[in-house]
Order: sequence, then structure tokens, then C-alpha cells
Amino acid sequence: MKKQALYTIGIVAALAFFTIQAAGITKNINTKNKGETAMTSNPKYVLPDLPYAHNALEPYIDQLTMEIHHGKHHQGYVNNLNNAIAGTELENMSLEDIFRNMSRYPTAVRNNGGGHWNHDLFWKVLGPDGGGKPEGELLRAIEQRFSSFEDFREEFSRAGATRFGSGWAWLIVDSNGVLQVTSTPNQDNPLMDVAEQQGTPILGVDVWEHAYYLQYQNRRPEYLENFWSVVNWNEVERRYNEAKR
Repeated sequence: MKKQALYTIGIVAALAFFTIQAAGITKNINTKNKGETAMTSNPKYVLPDLPYAHNALEPYIDQLTMEIHHGKHHQGYVNNLNNAIAGTELENMSLEDIFRNMSRYPTAVRNNGGGHWNHDLFWKVLGPDGGGKPEGELLRAIEQRFSSFEDFREEFSRAGATRFGSGWAWLIVDSNGVLQVTSTPNQDNPLMDVAEQQGTPILGVDVWEHAYYLQYQNRRPEYLENFWSVVNWNEVERRYNEAKR
């Protein structure tokens, strides 16, 4: 009887242990589904919905990459940004205002604020009905600045392909209203006062490996070539007209 009682106690203890472990695992999974860091209560920033389905950009960008890129990476930037600004003066400032004086603020705000802003632009300048080339005033401005649309594409793709490590390539409108191609490291962008070349981004491409590695592995130039098939030129032109104002 004594052995039976000890056996029963052991079974109950084991079940309790595994129940606690399972609860902890579930909690961790749920937290990770919301990003690497849990969000603060009443967060200022939230993950924007994609303006299309996760598989809408196939075959150029695969569904699994979009699910992970949007739901994990971007969500992580949002969560970490909210944590970084919680209880500070930055809660009452727009990201654009923060970027203008980015050199004054913590690295966590720079990395995660840029990560959120950059990805929000990225999703919007892509689309399932994209590709081709722009029309009207934007096309004329591109041809005037880069000689031809094809020359612009080549310069933009080269900026993305040659960005060492992780970062972005951009088409911006500079302070003189002129189009420029540039790139930034990590999650920096040309709105930041730390950028080598400043201006208003109207088109950007993410060249972090998480943006393309599942489908393209180390073939970044192939990813960049296919990127042109999903560019939403209507959105780029809207941003161009807004930047000029």
C-alpha cells in the first residue's frame, strides 16, 4: 500500500509538472506569435493589415515568406517600438518627427521605429496587379533624372544588390524635389538625420535575408529582378506627388 501511495503521488507530481511546462510553452508560443517581445498595454502602434492576401504576390514572393515577414518580423518591430517609447516623450511624437532628430534618441527606437515605418511602406508599394512601369509625371521625372526607366531600374537594383549585409534600397525625392536612388543599412531610412543621403522615400525594397531567403536563398539579384513584377506604381506615384508638395 505504501508503494502504491508513493507511485500515485509520483504520477500526480509528474502530471502537474508537465501541465506547468505545457502552459509555459503555450505562453511562449503565443508571445512569439505576437513578436519576440510582448506588447505594452495600450500600445501606440499596431501591426497594419496587409492590403492583399499572403499568397497574392506569388510566384515572385512566396506565401510563407510573406506570413513570416509580416506576422513575425514586422510584428516584432511594432512590439519593440512600443516598449522602447513607453513612458517617454516619444509617445507623443510621430515617427517622422522622431526621424528628423534620430541621432538624439536610443538605438532601440532607431531600429524598431525604422523597422515599422519601412515595412509599412514596403507592403503598400507592392501589389498583385503591379509590374510594368509608371505613367505620366512620375515616368517623365524618372526619364529626366536617369535617362530611361531601364537605367533607373538598373541603378536601383544595383543599390539593393550591393548593400552589404542587411538594409534597404530606396527611390527618394530630395530636398530640391529631384529623384535619387540610395540605400541604407539595417532599418535606417532616408528620413533619418543619420542617413548619408536624406529625402522622402517613395519606393523601397527590403534586402534583409528574411525578405527573400526561403525562396531565393543567396540569390538576392534574382529576388530584386522579380521585385519589379509586383511594384504598385499607383502607390509610388501617389507618394511622389505628396513628396513634391
